[in-house]
Amino acid sequence: MKQAVHLDPIDRRIVSALQADGTLSNADLAQSVGASPASCWRRVKALEAAGVLTGTVRLVDPVAVGRGVNVLCNVRMRSHAIEARQDFERFVDGRPEIVESFSMSGEWDYLLRIVVADVSDYNHFLMQVMLGHPSVAGASSHFALSMTKYTTALPV
Repeated sequence: MKQAVHLDPIDRRIVSALQADGTLSNADLAQSVGASPASCWRRVKALEAAGVLTGTVRLVDPVAVGRGVNVLCNVRMRSHAIEARQDFERFVDGRPEIVESFSMSGEWDYLLRIVVADVSDYNHFLMQVMLGHPSVAGASSHFALSMTKYTTALPV
């Protein structure tokens, strides 16, 4: 298991600032966290090397791209053998409509967040794709009525 990396106050300000706006120039980032540009650049590189900062992305409005329906889907596996789990996780990795996947404890084996255009789109995905997978024994779907909070920023 990975160990937590020690972050000093400036590192924390850098991580918080980049979570809020990954497009900040090094000069703007340095000014906002109270460090010199050279020091800030070295710290960002060290945070990347330590695995604290991983990727830079632009977030997309799901409604703007026709994917405004969020479905939380609990999945029960037929088998808990490692091969079955690996096969299912490869399946999940290959499905763009599955945007988050969690292996779970308790009654269900996985929790998936799936984004689709509408209920018909989800019905097709569930009946023709998900339940057709040989590792899947069953699924329970929950449609989000609205998103009341969404953030990708972690507290640091």
